[in-house]
Amino acid sequence: MREDRIVDYSDYRETLELVRDRNEGALSPFTFICVTLILILMGGLTLYSASYPEAISKGLPHYYFILKQGIFALLGLFAAIIINYIPEKWLKISSYLLLALSFILLLLTLFSPFGVSVMGARRWLDLPLIPSFQPSEIAKLALILFLSTFFSDEKFKKYLGWYYLIPILIILVFSALILMQKAYTTTILFLLTGLILCLSGGFKLRYIITFVAFLTPPALFLLLSESYRVKRIASFLFPGLDPTGLEWQVNMSLSAIKEGGLFGKGLGNGYYKLGSLPEVQNDFIFSSFAEECGFVGIFILFILFFLFMVLGMRACQRERIRNKFFSNLALGITMMIIIQVLINIFVVTGLLPPTGIPLPFFSQGGTNLFVIIIECGLLYRVIKDSVKVRNG
Repeated sequence: MREDRIVDYSDYRETLELVRDRNEGALSPFTFICVTLILILMGGLTLYSASYPEAISKGLPHYYFILKQGIFALLGLFAAIIINYIPEKWLKISSYLLLALSFILLLLTLFSPFGVSVMGARRWLDLPLIPSFQPSEIAKLALILFLSTFFSDEKFKKYLGWYYLIPILIILVFSALILMQKAYTTTILFLLTGLILCLSGGFKLRYIITFVAFLTPPALFLLLSESYRVKRIASFLFPGLDPTGLEWQVNMSLSAIKEGGLFGKGLGNGYYKLGSLPEVQNDFIFSSFAEECGFVGIFILFILFFLFMVLGMRACQRERIRNKFFSNLALGITMMIIIQVLINIFVVTGLLPPTGIPLPFFSQGGTNLFVIIIECGLLYRVIKDSVKVRNG
């Protein structure tokens, strides 16, 4: 008579889960490269489609804007490749140097003849022998690198007062310089990313809330100190107040998105980019993309950004115990890019007051694209390292 045996399948399940995790982890770096390259390619095609009418209207070659963007993209890809061969120790040292450099560049933008004002905003720096660029974009990367380095160094925790004070001072000083350039939304993005990293670095939530409460009155005062900001908020809160101004811009944006339907009009066949959409190659490029690629294109774009976020946050979580520098780096880069995406899409769909924040990978702006690709190079390095940790 055969005896009944109880078979324990727990070991088999653990083995299968381990194999599955390793297979998923091994695909993560390749998946991230694919997602990033697809976003760069989609962004380039959309920018060309949105910008060639303006280039022709100004007597420029139809490829003028995409050519400039392409040069910055290639430089960014080259820098991203180089970054993956730089020792981690050098990356940490370079964070202090980049922070100091960005501080000097911000000062030059505001207080030197090299600063360039466009539409009342002094955000560009035009130095000899190099194209004009926005130092605030470099400052965003410098902040992420610096805070990631600072919060990963255990020696700073011995001096608790300085551990809290130094990051807050850095965030406040740089935010003030960016705000002086009349880049209010960029300042908010800078603050949000800094506070997220502070929270990850061990700051208690009540300290963050106290800090935000302390900043709220002066932030509201500065927000209401400029008439164009007041006009934007009033138009957002009271539709119909400015039907031919800011509300008209949002209405045109929503109309373009609606016209796209399910499959869109086809790349290059959009109508609203011919004058109806303001700043179509910059702030409202998502609307032009939606008109030409439709709901299917929007869905694919959302999937790509969702994958980008998931891969970044998974790498952050995997590195949390072993390498806090890489973990903070993944968190800061992922949040910086995804918050920009959300703000831009909320603005063009009327969920936020109109403001000038580019759509990552898509909007015209060489400095923004160059820095984002470098950030992707850093994030790829973290993802690759996190896979080694998981498989090890």
